[in-house]
Amino acid sequence: MDLHGKVAVVTGSGRGLGLGYARALAAAGAAVVVNDVDQDAVDAAVATITAAGGRAAGVVAAVGDSAAAEELVDTAVREFGRLDVLVTNAGILRDRVLWKMTDEDFDDVVRVHLRGTFTCARAAAVRMREQGTGGRLVLISSPAGQRGNFGQTNYAAAKAGIVAMARTWAMELGRAGITVNAVVPVAATEMTKTIPAFAPVIEESERTGSPLPDWLRKDEGLGTVEDVAGLITFLASDASDGVTGQAIGIGGDRLALWAHPKEKAVAFADGGWSADMIAALWQGGVGAEAETYGIPAPQAPVA
Repeated sequence: MDLHGKVAVVTGSGRGLGLGYARALAAAGAAVVVNDVDQDAVDAAVATITAAGGRAAGVVAAVGDSAAAEELVDTAVREFGRLDVLVTNAGILRDRVLWKMTDEDFDDVVRVHLRGTFTCARAAAVRMREQGTGGRLVLISSPAGQRGNFGQTNYAAAKAGIVAMARTWAMELGRAGITVNAVVPVAATEMTKTIPAFAPVIEESERTGSPLPDWLRKDEGLGTVEDVAGLITFLASDASDGVTGQAIGIGGDRLALWAHPKEKAVAFADGGWSADMIAALWQGGVGAEAETYGIPAPQAPVA
């Protein structure tokens, strides 16, 4: 995939998945603006990319405020002359069950994930529309945003909102040639290492250098950071022209298109529905096949 001549901003790209995205975009030829709250992480990421022959600049900033978003866009234009791709990856976790989650836990996560995606995408869209040559917005979501996840009220809500924004912005920015998609990645990171079913397998793979087993790569769709990066590069490229408004999952050996919410079962009653009528019909009618919720627990094969 050839991204020469394109300029990308990747938020939260000092380490982990974000760094993987930035490195992949640079390897394909794009100039990249790296972002993180940690100066050392930004410096190391920029050094890694430039040492490999890529072009990169760094911005130390916490996404959320409009000022940080403007700084990211301004840096791309000042250093490389334009902006073609935005990948909104920055995020934090403050996991707690509902009755223990504080206002600060909720607000901090929503501020970085949801508001940070909004402010950065808005700044990028303004610049891309001014340039008049289209662009790519790639918004990072999560399986938690698609299905919910125990202890992640704030994170799941923000990630679900990101997918909703992708659908909305795909409509609003289509005439400007700007595509907008949500990516739902699953990879072996510091966060997934905390999942009991995954931890020993990931640790063994890292210790020995052996690939992750098929049950993880296929059944769970979990692989390496590099397994995810190909989708980001594709969505940043001209090859993805016309792909917009989608939620696309990737991890390990699995690539998937997530369905948008839609009516599953419908019933009609002349004059409307009373509570008693709904109760009488529910189990054998509209609610006969209720939807599941939550991310299914990983199941390692029995030896």
